[in-house]
Amino acid sequence: MRSNGGWARCAVLGAGLAWGGIAAAAAPPAESTTPALALPAQLQDFDAYVEGVRKQFDVPGIAVAIVKDGRIVLERGFGVRELEKDSRGRPQPVDAHTLFAIASNTKAFTSASLSILADEGKLSLDDRVIDHLPWFRMSDPYVTREMRVRDLLAHRSGLGLGAGDLLYWPGTDYSTQEVARRLSDVPLTGGFRSQYAYDNILYGVAQLVIEQVSGQSYEEFLRARILRPLGMNETRFNSDALKPGDNVATGYAKADFRDLQPAPRMSWGNVSGAGGLYSSVHDMSRWMSMQLAGGMYRDAKGVESSLFSEKRQQEMWSVVTPMPIAKPAVPELEPVSPNFLGYGEGWQLSDYRGQKLVWHTGGWPGMVSRLTLVPSKKLGVIVLTSAELSGAFNAVTMRVLDAYLEAPRTDWNAAYAAALAKSRDKADEDWQKHQKVRAANSLPSLPLADYARTYRDPWYGDVVIEQRGDKLVMRFSHTRQLVGELSHWQHDTFIVRWDERWLNADAFVTFALDADGAIREARMEAISPLTDFSFDFQDLRLAPQKAKSESGS
Repeated sequence: MRSNGGWARCAVLGAGLAWGGIAAAAAPPAESTTPALALPAQLQDFDAYVEGVRKQFDVPGIAVAIVKDGRIVLERGFGVRELEKDSRGRPQPVDAHTLFAIASNTKAFTSASLSILADEGKLSLDDRVIDHLPWFRMSDPYVTREMRVRDLLAHRSGLGLGAGDLLYWPGTDYSTQEVARRLSDVPLTGGFRSQYAYDNILYGVAQLVIEQVSGQSYEEFLRARILRPLGMNETRFNSDALKPGDNVATGYAKADFRDLQPAPRMSWGNVSGAGGLYSSVHDMSRWMSMQLAGGMYRDAKGVESSLFSEKRQQEMWSVVTPMPIAKPAVPELEPVSPNFLGYGEGWQLSDYRGQKLVWHTGGWPGMVSRLTLVPSKKLGVIVLTSAELSGAFNAVTMRVLDAYLEAPRTDWNAAYAAALAKSRDKADEDWQKHQKVRAANSLPSLPLADYARTYRDPWYGDVVIEQRGDKLVMRFSHTRQLVGELSHWQHDTFIVRWDERWLNADAFVTFALDADGAIREARMEAISPLTDFSFDFQDLRLAPQKAKSESGS
């Protein structure tokens, strides 16, 4: 996910970690009765600060939890679950038990699941994927043969950024296994294990490994081995598991990057291991406490147990794939620029003010979140939000980190607002460049009817263009949200504007002709740099299929 302006599945934002200290940390109780720790001085105005963040970034609801030294310091909601009023004429408030989509923060649960199985000797993270899934194929035979279970977690497969995400995003009718099998046709654009490029699809493959090895569905495994032991009774497996009367937030997107409107609740049922869970800050406090206690927890009867071993946690929290460090978008964000940045097994790793951070973000239509651990300080903070701008969860997170690290007071709200304004300005400049070079008076090479046909991409499947009167309409056959009207831009390039305006993913569609004037292929690319990278239109190779009349059938 994008760190500004779009969804935040992989926003990038860490000094050595005293592993012995983690191993010695007391396991958090199932339900603490210890009086809450006092908030540090910088957080005495925390309520007002979060309200300022909500206003700055136009976020209907935010929930925050802080854990410190095995105790819950704060669990609180801000704003409302949805802007629409209930039957009593008022919106319902967000509280510590309100459910949000945690999206890619689910990845750490998938990693933990594999660690549990590794501790039991049922697999090794060094196993070849094909040892457990003999049918598994990447587009390169060498990568297929050498892909290890650990590689599924570390974003170093050779797939491009978000490659293949359209197989599930924003929602398709493919099954988890169908998505995984279609990886054989997704091209690799980088070297195997040579560079970082965030993906989601391989976490769906990791989910299948868990199911194969455990003999349970991924949902059953999570509930039996993680959620129930930790008492995470509020957490739901995908949005389709939400029940009537659930205390759940509605996500909001800015349609056309301007107008706030509700985004529909969606399910990643075909890549649940990448981002399927809904949870509350109350439940996520238990998850963070267990992590900060080195995998230890106490069950409902007060019995101390271990979810996974210290060795496995060390490996999950060690850099597998180095990540490039980008220059801060604005000078105000210079203090958060890390000295090191990398990805472990389901976690991002970096540093801030001499402390190692273990963290991740999550992005979903209408919701983004961030979970951050400072292991050396036994500190954790989770921020769940019901809008799509990462500036909000970053501004809240950094205020909490500064308070506990005794850093100078910084107006992170203003800093991330400045970064957002700059990203929007750059997007406007990009659009103006397109307009400046447009040959507005040009005409398509062919009659509109000639563009109307079925096109097929090797990994996605069929994309249909239909003529309806004097208009062309594009429809992705396996993605019901991707339907939109084509309008001529210039020459043989059109713009598809999706009916669902909250997608913010309008795209150029360019047709290439052969020497005889027939369509050879169509290519696509998102128009705005603010569009979420999971709309990987640029990877599609849409070849026209013969009509029945042309094939003689």
